[in-house]
Amino acid sequence: MKRKEITIDIETLGNMVNGKFDVMAQELTVACIHDSSTGEFSSFYMEELPKLWPILERADVIIGYNTEHFDLPILNKYYVGDLTKIRSIDLLKEVQQVLGRRLRLDNIAEATLDRHKTGSGMQGVQWWKNGEHEKVRDYCIEDVRITRDLYDYALANKSLKYKDYDGVRDIKLNVSQWRKPITDASVLTHTLPF
Repeated sequence: MKRKEITIDIETLGNMVNGKFDVMAQELTVACIHDSSTGEFSSFYMEELPKLWPILERADVIIGYNTEHFDLPILNKYYVGDLTKIRSIDLLKEVQQVLGRRLRLDNIAEATLDRHKTGSGMQGVQWWKNGEHEKVRDYCIEDVRITRDLYDYALANKSLKYKDYDGVRDIKLNVSQWRKPITDASVLTHTLPF
């Protein structure tokens, strides 16, 4: 059975609560994925989320960058089940466990892949407000592509790289559990009754 790994990223409209950034006050604009079982990239605007749920429910693992504290909690606002029940790998969490601090995706992408993000979350908000929804979608898909490439690099090299004041440094990662074999118990990871 082919493993189904879903790499995901979302974009949101930022809302401040009492002058502070509040994750749960964010409103989804678009969710983008890469499905390893098909090799395809897909995007889902708010009204298309019902098409995304079955894909995530049948995933062996969800892969992302800051998914544990941002993407999945926000998506759970729109989902009747619990996406946190699906096995996930949050590359930011993995990096933070080693370094003791968080790093921007762009920092790791530049040092590891010699690539940059095509924008920022703040630009995405402005593009969305300007009605440039396709630009937001394309930016989100590129973040998914970068995240997937970082995941593949980490699996192959057991490390990622980041830029520091002293140059490029390695982040040694324990990837031994990332590709646990699929068992009968883990094939159906969905949380909705069928």
